[in-house]
Amino acid sequence: MNSQNYHSTEANKNYFSVSQFKNMLDCEARALAEVQGEYIRPPSTALVVGSYTHAAFDSEEEFLSFQEENHDSIFKTRGGKYAEFVQADLMIETIKNDQFAMFAMEGEKEKIFTAELFGATWKIKVDSINYQRKTFSDLKTTQSLSNRYWSDKYHKYVSFVQAYDYVLQMAIYREVIAQNTGEYFNPYIVAVTKETPPDKAVLHFDNSRFEFEIDFTKSLMDRFVRVKSGEETPIRCDKCAYCRQTKQLNNTFEIEYLLD
Repeated sequence: MNSQNYHSTEANKNYFSVSQFKNMLDCEARALAEVQGEYIRPPSTALVVGSYTHAAFDSEEEFLSFQEENHDSIFKTRGGKYAEFVQADLMIETIKNDQFAMFAMEGEKEKIFTAELFGATWKIKVDSINYQRKTFSDLKTTQSLSNRYWSDKYHKYVSFVQAYDYVLQMAIYREVIAQNTGEYFNPYIVAVTKETPPDKAVLHFDNSRFEFEIDFTKSLMDRFVRVKSGEETPIRCDKCAYCRQTKQLNNTFEIEYLLD
């Protein structure tokens, strides 16, 4: 497993990842189609901006290479960058100009680990891992540090960290890293907002949060493994782009269905 084949169809078939698990939560049918290489989500500007921001903290060479590969998405025909990437540059500078944020991100970049968890083989790629301090960190962008989101999972309003299952991500990463190092490392999120000027924070976790996330993951993995292996029929969400694209009608619906 390396950076070249980490996102390949073969790797996605052979390994679970946090993103694949979250995709299964959203729509099993779409997630399975993506794993099998039968469906590729249309590229989004938000995804490119996120990768652009991460690349800026890998190395200067990696950042330049990313800009060359995605030149038409980043740069206008008449020169200059599109507004989203101008904003991303502000976010990058906000972090680079903060000594504590950069301290939290010190370590080996884009380190890949694999491990057996919950009846499946998992792969993770860690933004930054520091073996001396026994810490790892992940850079996240968000609209605002204080936005609240309703969560059916937690049955309450939560922060962006819980809403986007970043606590679950850190819990899985801790387990995989522990299997590879023999020790549990402490995770941090370095968050930067899309506001002007950007806000920022370094976030830590109470360890008690991870037990819930591990139990939550365990409770679903048996089914997800069977869905991925073809032993169970994947459930369609009937709302995502994949489901709309592949929908075949076979009945009528009472109008109340439109509000589901």
